[in-house]
Amino acid sequence: MIFDLDGVLIDSEQVWDEVRQSFAAAHGGTWTPEATRAMQGMSTPEWGAYLVSLGVRLTPAEASAGVIAEMEKAYAAHLPVIPGAVDAVRAVASRFPVAIASSAPAVLIKVFLEVTGLPVPVAVSSESCAAGKPSPDVYLAAAAQLGVPPASCYAVEDSTNGLKAALAAGMTVLAVPNPHFPPAEDVLVQVRVLSSITDLPDALA
Repeated sequence: MIFDLDGVLIDSEQVWDEVRQSFAAAHGGTWTPEATRAMQGMSTPEWGAYLVSLGVRLTPAEASAGVIAEMEKAYAAHLPVIPGAVDAVRAVASRFPVAIASSAPAVLIKVFLEVTGLPVPVAVSSESCAAGKPSPDVYLAAAAQLGVPPASCYAVEDSTNGLKAALAAGMTVLAVPNPHFPPAEDVLVQVRVLSSITDLPDALA
């Protein structure tokens, strides 16, 4: 079972959006209506470059480092774990090998695992892959590290690009749609939809 992080285990998509918007405005960028959805699933280098394309007067590496630093501050103040998510992961981990495959940078995945103490032996950030979601790279890397064929894996996602990535990896995909940024209907019809992460253990019965 391979979990996405943002929007599946922590309610952080809005935090990312607010931090990026504020950072862009503070560094000469101009936010666009499509920017939020465009960056969902991008790897760290990809969204750093995207911020520069919005007019941010920094290098992509400087932009991503600045945003990540602000995210670390936000998480230090409050890690927005989705209610029931930790118990759901523990329940699944008692039955299956589990992993995280996330677009979040490794440092923020580490914060989440340290705070929750979850038994997740494999955690892959797309910043270490050739491309972020909707490319399947991060899911394929997580399956490889688990030593399990992708076709034998479940994936749990919340966003359009994440769902596309898991489908492209050839996995059985479960969606817990993000209420703030709902995934596209034409993608949802290709997966099994759950109303809440708390429904996951029973869905696998």
